[in-house]
Amino acid sequence: MLCIVSPNTNPYFNLASEEYLLKCFKEDLLLLYRNAPSIVVGKHQNTLAEINLPFVQEHDILVARRISGGGTVFHDLGNLNFAFFTSGKEGELVDYKRATLPIVEALKEMGLEVSLGKRNELLLKRLKITGTASHVFKQRVLHHGTLLFSSEMGHMSAALRTVKDRFTDRAVKSVPSRVTNIRDHLPEQMDVEMFQQRILNHMFRSNKDARSYNFSETDIKEISALRDSKFSTWEWNFGYSPKYQFCQSISFKTGQLDLHMNVEKGIIKELKIVGDFSSQKDVTLLEQMLVGCIHDPETIRNKLSETKVSDFISGLENEELLMGMF
Repeated sequence: MLCIVSPNTNPYFNLASEEYLLKCFKEDLLLLYRNAPSIVVGKHQNTLAEINLPFVQEHDILVARRISGGGTVFHDLGNLNFAFFTSGKEGELVDYKRATLPIVEALKEMGLEVSLGKRNELLLKRLKITGTASHVFKQRVLHHGTLLFSSEMGHMSAALRTVKDRFTDRAVKSVPSRVTNIRDHLPEQMDVEMFQQRILNHMFRSNKDARSYNFSETDIKEISALRDSKFSTWEWNFGYSPKYQFCQSISFKTGQLDLHMNVEKGIIKELKIVGDFSSQKDVTLLEQMLVGCIHDPETIRNKLSETKVSDFISGLENEELLMGMF
């Protein structure tokens, strides 16, 4: 087994590393990495329905999509991520109990009794410390998960606080769970770097063929190319979301309106604005102007930069409409 500690804390690089290692290596692997503050959504989720966009933008939290399914998770430098890559027979690849056993055993060595929950999460005193997911490629499988060690719980809660009834879609929905940091339960003090080393030490002791591996220049070049072409793109992180309907009521100083949108591949296909308001210009011209835009704040802001929304909806400022579209 090759054991790799990522030299990078960029979530796009590390998620690209997972796909690269899954598809381009044949050996069994363990990848450990930490990410700068970021939200990682599952492959089949509607990104905008899973994140608190104003908070995410205000705090410069990156938004990324992974190749596996499941729900949305928050990463920061107090969160240690693990990814196991193994090969096997078709139909026998996905086994969460087997995949998470090395982590369970490593935590037991540290004095913690951890169990696998009904959603394949790891529980410590009935509180979630790890969410897990898997992805199969041919005869190989990726099992990965988060280990909440010393994450900023306030930022996690705020970043994932959403109003989901604005969205109607068939996307996979995240299931909220009560969580805890591992550090708060350890019988001895340690930081996340020491914790990471404890995980590695266990892997070396329990696997005779375990050895360290550092990304080569070729590896980094290929991973960086995949990061740039896929994992850091709007098309993957937002546009890949399943089609959805968005509905929102907006109250402003002189009236109220209801906004309805149909969005496919992140692009506004239909927009309807109805309500109790007066206007100088036909509101359908405003609707037509925004159809075809990607459902992204900066793109819409730029589109409206030479337009006064109040000409179409008296008393409504550009930023008020923009805020109501998310």
